[in-house]
Amino acid sequence: MTNTEEITIYHNPRCSKSRKTLELLRENGIEPEIVPYLTEAPDEKEMEGILNLLDMEPRDLMRKKEAEYKEAGLNNPDLSRAELITAMCKYPRLIERPIVIKGKKAVLGRPPENVMALIK
Repeated sequence: MTNTEEITIYHNPRCSKSRKTLELLRENGIEPEIVPYLTEAPDEKEMEGILNLLDMEPRDLMRKKEAEYKEAGLNNPDLSRAELITAMCKYPRLIERPIVIKGKKAVLGRPPENVMALIK
C-alpha cells in the first residue's frame, strides 16, 4: 500500500459482508486494524465520531431488526441523538457492519465494494 494512513475495520467475523470487506482489503495489500466491536464496543465519543465520518444519523446505522432494538424501545421517535448513540454502545449488535475508516473518511461495507472508495 503506497498510502501509509492506517485503515480500521469494525468487524463481525460472523457477518458475510464483514468477512468479504476484510477480504477485499487484504486482496489489495492492506492489513487493517480489526476492531471486534461486539466485544470491544465503541464509547459514545467514538460512536459520535464514526457517525460524523459516515455523515449518518444513529438510526441510519442501526440494525432495526435486532431484538435489542425493539426491547430497548429504540423505535421511539422522541429519543435524542445522544440517547440513540448510548444505546448503540450498550447494544453493539445494533451497529450496522462493517464500518471501515481511513483518516477522516469512512464507509459502510454494504456492499463490500464500498471500501474501494477508501483505498483507490
